Amino acid sequence: MTEQPPGPPPGYVPPPPPEGFPPPGGYPPPGGYPPPPPPGAYPPPPPSAGGHLPPAPGNVIGQLPQDAYTPWLTRVFAWFIDYIPYFVILGIGYGIEAATQETACVTDTSEFDLGEYCARGNSSLGVAAVIIATLVGLAYLVWNYGYRQGTTGSSIGKSIMKFKVVSEKTGAPIGFGMSVVRQLAHVVDAIICYIGYLFPLWDAKRQTLADKIISTVCLPLGP
Repeated sequence: MTEQPPGPPPGYVPPPPPEGFPPPGGYPPPGGYPPPPPPGAYPPPPPSAGGHLPPAPGNVIGQLPQDAYTPWLTRVFAWFIDYIPYFVILGIGYGIEAATQETACVTDTSEFDLGEYCARGNSSLGVAAVIIATLVGLAYLVWNYGYRQGTTGSSIGKSIMKFKVVSEKTGAPIGFGMSVVRQLAHVVDAIICYIGYLFPLWDAKRQTLADKIISTVCLPLGP
């Protein structure tokens, strides 16, 4: 019977292999594989074609070059075009009021005997014409800036100047209600000496303060 060589004494630890030699058996030591990268450590995706940044979460338009947004002067021209019908409607009402004014004369019979004096005043027809013109003008603004702009993206002036108002988050028109709210938000643009209306001159997205509040941008119409 062959005798087995004696085993190592209790507590014996084999010495490490010399530097440069693999461990016995030719297998890497347990845990020798590099750990996977932690979450978030992957490199960001390359920028899209054209050099502008990809859209942020919830923003389908992204950050476009400033030239891609509608210039300030184009927006000013659109505003004047939009208000031409409004001023014409009011002009008709006030014109009727002026043309139908009535003159009333009174003779003073008091002890001071001032004689007869006359004064001009608005007729009932003139007053009614101004009220109707004001209501019609208001209805036009609600239709133009609320319904038309909210559903198509462009008011009459914006259509003529070939640009539209859309949401940064969806890229679509913002709807009747939000379009009316956007017009009311222009009050913020006017609070500080109308500086808010000048923001498109230097803002990266050419937004007014109202645009920033409602998250809208003005973009040229497609061909």
